[in-house]
Amino acid sequence: MNVFDYFFLNSSNLKKELVLGTRETISYEDLYQNAVKLAGYIKVTFGENNNILVISENSVFFITVYLAIFKSGNVCVPLNPAIEPENLSNVISKTGSTLAFVSKRYLKKYEDFSFQKIDNDETNSIIEESNNQKIVDDNVTFDENHLAEIIFTSGSMGEQKGVMLSHKNIIANTDSILEYLNLTSEDTIEVVMPFYYCYGLSLLHTHLRVGGSVVLNNSFIFIGSVLNDLNKYKCTGFAGVPSHFQILLRKTKDFKTTEFPTLKYVTQAGGKLHKAFIEEFITAFPKIDFYVMYGQTEATARLSYLPPDELKKKLGSIGRGIPGIELKVVNENGDLVKPGEDGEIIAKGSNIMTGYYKDEETTKQTIKNGWLHTGDIATVDEDGYIYIQSRQKEIIKVRGIRISPKEIEEVIVTYPGVIDCSIIAESDDITGESLKAVVFINDADRDDFSEEVIKQHCAEQLASHKIPQKVVFETKLAFNAAGKKSKF
Repeated sequence: MNVFDYFFLNSSNLKKELVLGTRETISYEDLYQNAVKLAGYIKVTFGENNNILVISENSVFFITVYLAIFKSGNVCVPLNPAIEPENLSNVISKTGSTLAFVSKRYLKKYEDFSFQKIDNDETNSIIEESNNQKIVDDNVTFDENHLAEIIFTSGSMGEQKGVMLSHKNIIANTDSILEYLNLTSEDTIEVVMPFYYCYGLSLLHTHLRVGGSVVLNNSFIFIGSVLNDLNKYKCTGFAGVPSHFQILLRKTKDFKTTEFPTLKYVTQAGGKLHKAFIEEFITAFPKIDFYVMYGQTEATARLSYLPPDELKKKLGSIGRGIPGIELKVVNENGDLVKPGEDGEIIAKGSNIMTGYYKDEETTKQTIKNGWLHTGDIATVDEDGYIYIQSRQKEIIKVRGIRISPKEIEEVIVTYPGVIDCSIIAESDDITGESLKAVVFINDADRDDFSEEVIKQHCAEQLASHKIPQKVVFETKLAFNAAGKKSKF
């Protein structure tokens, strides 16, 4: 089944609003009709099996285009609008994309790129001028293993990896999440995470499937608007990465004293949230279920969850595998670890990616005998609950976003006089991890450098979330016995 038809199986004629908010709304019925019309245009004009870029903030425009690309038999490539020009060029080179749906607010930023751009206004015109020619129903013959989307994420050495997700992957992961969260058409969620991020997309997928609603809030920095939304739209759910909860609990005076009568549950993923914050939340809101979750883009989103009723007993655990997933921790020989022993988390299930786009070698290193090797080191307890210890991959997570140190280091070393650079993670009460740049220079050049100079250099070439929060300068490089640069 095409995932588009899966989403609308029971809601194509539903007059209820999927998107709620003051800026824009849309009903299921209108969204379905608009997406089908746009899909017909895409299929007739551009054909099938093309990689089509989507560059947009969370919006009705994004959702419509995203779904239409699926229905048209093409492949969606959602991108962070803050993507650097060099990285965008790499994505275009790798995917061969010649068409992009771009939100009006970002058109000027990408005007020098040669791909065809269709913005909000043109998309609306296409829909309005459609002759209502519907796509032939392909539910019977459609191959569920057909590629649905490619989500680009940073690799362990800084290269961009395109995670290939099929229609089957998305359907399987959506079904699993719905099973343990028990979502219904009565559920409404506040969405503060972007849709180019698999966690954000999973919120859209699950609520679409059950006929629920989403409230789009692209301004988490304005905490007051988030809190107002939760009550104004009678949200039953909220999802966030560690920094969201840390900001709400430690940077917002009114959060813990505000009542949220309709809020039934919250979910947390995208990195480890320290126990102290979880305890603080459940103490302030004992009637709200708190789900700790774990996943990867390579798993379409989700791999494990910790049931709220086990939270106090298993605090610090990521739980066990979600329905339909085999999840285990193994040693170097592939044997299950015993309680207290460390090993790698591996997973098998219908939600595991089909591989990395045009990267067979890395795919083979990551998926072995059908098992996804996550690169995360963990242990288990006597009941089989998993506890992450560390990450093999050299990736830093800031506000839930995976950042490659190598990419930042390569930018900083281009500044005149810089000998070398190391980007390291520091614990941060707000973001979970923050970026620190250790810049190596000659002692005689100290007066020519300042923290602001390096940050400005980074700002000219990197997205804002990749700019180091702290910059220090050193004059002595340290190496280990193998000749590799020592880690701090």
